[in-house]
Amino acid sequence: MKKIKGLFLLIAAGVCAMQAQTAAVAASQEETASVQWYSIEEAIALQAKTPKKIFVDVYAKWCGPCKMMDRYTFSHPAVADYLNEKFYPVKFDAEQFDPVTVNGKTYIFREEYKTQLSPGTHEYAIDLLLSEENPQMGFPSTVYLNEKGEKIQVLSGYQQPQIILPILVFFAENYYTQMPWDNYEKTVWPTHPANSGEL
Repeated sequence: MKKIKGLFLLIAAGVCAMQAQTAAVAASQEETASVQWYSIEEAIALQAKTPKKIFVDVYAKWCGPCKMMDRYTFSHPAVADYLNEKFYPVKFDAEQFDPVTVNGKTYIFREEYKTQLSPGTHEYAIDLLLSEENPQMGFPSTVYLNEKGEKIQVLSGYQQPQIILPILVFFAENYYTQMPWDNYEKTVWPTHPANSGEL
């Protein structure tokens, strides 16, 4: 996980610059694209037929940065196109009431996790987001699952297009298995075809 420490710093820097750059991104984005979102059950079924990684956007309806990810990040053509091509993208409401069944296990909504903002939390969101390394849930969170549906990484916080795209490439193309983030960011990303300069 040392490889990923640089990612957290990168996301933190993005959050600090978020408000200033969001207006610029919106102004410069004349064209928008859309991500083909799946349910987690659909993504797992598709993955069984044609293996690809799964990208999960875990959100809450009351979460402002989650809405900004939808409006500015997931609508960016480079991000949407790459997600659609390389992943099975899943949008998962952390507070949804409907049960989901993943790998034979059924997950349900849990009211005992109620807070001032939230009516409770879905067990699948808890399963995806919480771990020893990640003891608190935050929204939005992006979760990367490998071709077997196993968790690779969880990243919390708002991510602008120029922040998320290199991260998507890092996981989709298995650079995370070959080198630390810092090496990838310095040696691979600057000349990668996905880094077209349109972000």
